[in-house]
Order: sequence, then C-alpha cells, then structure tokens
Amino acid sequence: MNNLFNIQNLVRENVARLKPYSSARDEFKEFDKDMVFLDANENPFENGVNRYPDPQQRILKQVLAGQKDVSSDQILLGNGSDEVLDLIFRAFCEPKVDNIITLPPTYGMYKVLAATNDIDNREVLLTQNFEPDVPAILQTADERSKLLFLCSPNNPTANCFDVDSVEKLVRQFKGIVVIDEAYIDFVIGRGSWTKKLEQYPNLIVTQTLSKAYGLAGIRLGVCYASAEIISVLNKIKPPYNVNELTQRRALTRIENEDAVQKEVAQIRSEREKLFIELVKIPLVKMVYPSDANFILVKVDDATKRYDQLIEKGIVIRNRTTQPLCENTLRFTVGKPEENKKLIATLLKM
Repeated sequence: MNNLFNIQNLVRENVARLKPYSSARDEFKEFDKDMVFLDANENPFENGVNRYPDPQQRILKQVLAGQKDVSSDQILLGNGSDEVLDLIFRAFCEPKVDNIITLPPTYGMYKVLAATNDIDNREVLLTQNFEPDVPAILQTADERSKLLFLCSPNNPTANCFDVDSVEKLVRQFKGIVVIDEAYIDFVIGRGSWTKKLEQYPNLIVTQTLSKAYGLAGIRLGVCYASAEIISVLNKIKPPYNVNELTQRRALTRIENEDAVQKEVAQIRSEREKLFIELVKIPLVKMVYPSDANFILVKVDDATKRYDQLIEKGIVIRNRTTQPLCENTLRFTVGKPEENKKLIATLLKM
C-alpha cells in the first residue's frame, strides 16, 4: 500500500466538518468512581442500570486489545456488526455519488446497506471456486469506488479467500477494503487480517461476538482499523450505542477464553463429522469445504428438500436463489444430537 495513503481523502466532506456530540459521560470519563453524579439527568436511585453506560466501552476494549494485539484506539464497538457496517457507509460513501463493490454470493446486508444509504452496489461474482475475481474487481473499480467488501470465511460458501488474492486487492484497491471475519474463529491454520492493520492503512476488519462466542442475543460487533479510521467512525456513532448489560455480558464471556475455545473445538469436530456423513447421502450432490460453523451442500432439489426438513422440524437455509448456489442448502453445525437428527432425516428422504 502507498505510504502516502490519507484516509481523510475518502471521508465525506460533511463528516470531516462534523463536530461530534459530547455526552455527559464523554466529558466526565471516570464515572466508576464514588462520586455524586448530577450531570446527566439520570434517575438517582440505584438499580444496576440507572446510569448511562461508558460510551467508549473502555474496559471491554482493553481486554479485546490485549487478546487481539492491537491498541484500544484501533477498536470500535457497535450494536451488532450491522451497525458497524452502516457507520462505515455513512462515514465514507456520498449518497448518489459513490459506489461500493461486493462479491456475490455473499452476506446480504452489504447490498441492503448500500440501498439504504443510496450507494451504487457494483457486483462482481466470485469465480466457480468461490474466490475473488481480482482482475474483474480492479477493472470494475473507479475513482468513486469507496469500499470493497470481502467476507472471509464467506457466507454462504464457508471458504476463506486465497491470501494472495486478498493481499493484492488490499494493495491495489484505491478505497477501503473491509474484511468481514464473522467466522474467523472456526478457521484452522490461518490468522486474522487484524495482524496486517499496521501494514495497510486502508484495511478494516470486522468481527462479531455472535458466532464463536455464542452471544448473538446481545448484539455486539467489533471493528478493527487504524486509529485514524476509528476516530472518524467515533464522530458519527450514537453516544450510547452499546448498552450496559451488553458490555457486562460481553466482558464476562471474552474473559472466559477456555470455555469459548472448548466450544469452538467441538463445533470444528462436529463440522468434520457432519461433512463425512453428508457425502454419503444419495440426494447430496456436493459438499463444499468449510472454514466456518456451517456447511454449504448442493442437493438434487433444494426447495423440495428444504420444505421436507421444515416438516420434520429442522430449520435450515435455502440458498438456491443466490448466484453460483443453485440447489444448495446451508446447514449450521449444531450440537451432536442435532447433527445426528439432520443426517438421519436426510437419509430417509
């Protein structure tokens, strides 16, 4: 990446001029001390959540920073990854002017957020091997291409993208490359792109506590980037976007790394068992390799098999309408007894 890269050249003009809202807890940061708080118009009667939460989630960020080997000012937390992604759109993409590039089949919210923010979404299909078509992506990009979204491991195809291809895109794409690592914890033998943040100032890595950490219900997404990018996003984020209960629950979970890793290991093990059993089933035509906590499977008739599984009380995703995914079903890796029920049901069809 060019050392002369300046993130301010990509920021929307109105955002660059914006003076962020300063909440009571931004002005007085040490609200965990034994003080008399008469500044934020809160209810004074203690019930555990009568005070506003830390708007910068400092304690939580400190723990994450230590685990991920980044600094706290390289982290932004959001109300789920979708809020983080929306903030990225709002900070860098001018409505009706700029464009983004996405690589179908991929996570559908990129397209939805582009439409919501009135940003042109230029789609470049993955190759038949579900890899980025690097020449086509670079050819599609122009001077108004602000964001390139790479979901790796990809949803719904479950594969990690080739490292050399991603590196080439990060080096040559003139805008910001967002690598969505929602499923990174299930990958074996490959690290996170957070390790490359210092090398590439145009890189954003998003992660979540919804998958490996089992905290989908509390809605907490994480953004890792340069301190400069994070400072831009902090200007426009809502002041109390991560509530007190979410911060507490997340902290308890991420500090219990042994429990998380034990669950991840079991999901990986079940993923391999599920793969072995799926290839034996007559209606299954192909089982794609997986680096995630789900498996994409090509079957004889996806819609028919989806309906049959629903009738048997098993809910999966039918991905047959997605590009390159005709007659495919996506199976999340469940607990051993759930996976056994899935296989037994498929064998009877």
